[in-house]
Amino acid sequence: MADPHPVDRFAHHLRFRSVLEDPFVEVDLGCAGLEAADVEALRPALERALTAMQRLEQGALANADEQRMVGHFWLRAPGLSPSTEVEQAIVGALAEVERLAADVHQGRLAPPEGGAFTKVVLCGIGGSALGPMLLADVFGGPEARVDLHVLDNTDPDGIDRELERVGALQDALVVVISKSGGTPETRNGMLEVERACRQQGLSLAHRAIAVTTPGSTLHQRAEREGWLATLPMWDWVGGRTSITSAVGLLPGALLGMDLRAFLAGAAAMDDATRRADVWQNPAAMLAAFWHHEGSGRGERAMVVLPYKDRLLLLSRYLQQLVMESLGKERDRQGRIVHQGIAVYGNKGSTDQHAYVQQLRDGRHDFFALFVRVLQDRSAGHFEVEPGVTSGDFLDGLWQGTRRALFDKGRHSATLGVDRLDERVLGALIALFERTVAIYAELVDVNAFHQPGVEAGKQAAAQVLALQGRLLAALGAEAQDVRGLAAKAGADPADCWPVLQHLAANRPEVAVVHGHEPARARFLRR
Repeated sequence: MADPHPVDRFAHHLRFRSVLEDPFVEVDLGCAGLEAADVEALRPALERALTAMQRLEQGALANADEQRMVGHFWLRAPGLSPSTEVEQAIVGALAEVERLAADVHQGRLAPPEGGAFTKVVLCGIGGSALGPMLLADVFGGPEARVDLHVLDNTDPDGIDRELERVGALQDALVVVISKSGGTPETRNGMLEVERACRQQGLSLAHRAIAVTTPGSTLHQRAEREGWLATLPMWDWVGGRTSITSAVGLLPGALLGMDLRAFLAGAAAMDDATRRADVWQNPAAMLAAFWHHEGSGRGERAMVVLPYKDRLLLLSRYLQQLVMESLGKERDRQGRIVHQGIAVYGNKGSTDQHAYVQQLRDGRHDFFALFVRVLQDRSAGHFEVEPGVTSGDFLDGLWQGTRRALFDKGRHSATLGVDRLDERVLGALIALFERTVAIYAELVDVNAFHQPGVEAGKQAAAQVLALQGRLLAALGAEAQDVRGLAAKAGADPADCWPVLQHLAANRPEVAVVHGHEPARARFLRR
């Protein structure tokens, strides 16, 4: 059936479009369901949010309880930082990253046993892993200067599998990223790599670089043992916004990325997202779309669908950036609001064989965010049928999916770029960072605080303390869960999963009826 309003749809597309020219990034809200009145109603709040962004960039405290500024914007424009000291620290860290990467690539920094570093084993968690993993997925492959392997969890089986893929560690550079050095997942990964090095007759210190806060436990260890180098992390850069710091720049440089282009792309988007005219500000318009779709309460999830295999990890990266930043119980006034936007995603056109059926015909509990890359491949032209390439199919599937959703009243935004290179990826990351910050201002939550994460860490520490008490309570005589719980001074319901885990993994702990909580008996061999 022919579209009855083709001219109106095109005019709407032109009105709801915000563009960064170089690198080219288009925010296309033609299928977003927004009307001019919607944007105008939000204009005062958006303008206040842009003013708040100015204050942050000038050094205003974002976390009063921690006395912390927010400075990830300065990482790509050091001259905007509030002090010469901060500016020099940023410039110096970038120079050191470039020097280290050049030394590795040219063989000046090499394993003491001989040869060259051709692999990188990175230990990190959250933004200290997701950022590097995204960069490796986009810029890795046969053309990359090194292979990047990431240990981003404290799962022993997962660690073993990844280290098996690494194989010989002689030619592996180990990068440990942790602000404190005490983050359990990162620390455990480092200790597991150190154990693997010893098993191969190698020294961790002679192949390790630390990215950490000056004076931290990790920094002290690196200095004491003579690691190859240490690079700084600062308390004014959060993990989820650290990809343009040494956290992302060192792995990126080792892969062979053009760091200056990456930072320039982010800086160009930062400039575009400072525009006072909200209609011409890509982040303000994208934040307005998010707000409109979720009624300012996150009532719909965001489904991220990049039509480019290299961007598969974008949805995981955005899960942390969006959900950790916006998922808050209280607003700045202390009111309980339970804010947030859930994020999930896959890639096009794979998603059309996975869950687009539900997106089109099922629950209307989402909005879509497409990413479209105009350039299909860097070189060559191959037709899979007369006049049609694989890329033509891919773009047609994006257009078809977007239209099929829109026809059912399901709205979407599309981020269009001409190619996928360092400048473009830097711009996309900066766009999302600013959009999240502006949206947080619209709903009055602090995007740069994460009390829920700290609560989870504290709870885990309490579980490990309980495990120690239960181990001490075990003896040669078999005891049931309630008896052991009484000795440990804890709730039997909390003790049961701890005892289960001990019996499955500690050779000195024996159990009978181990899968029956009421009958299970535990003893120490």
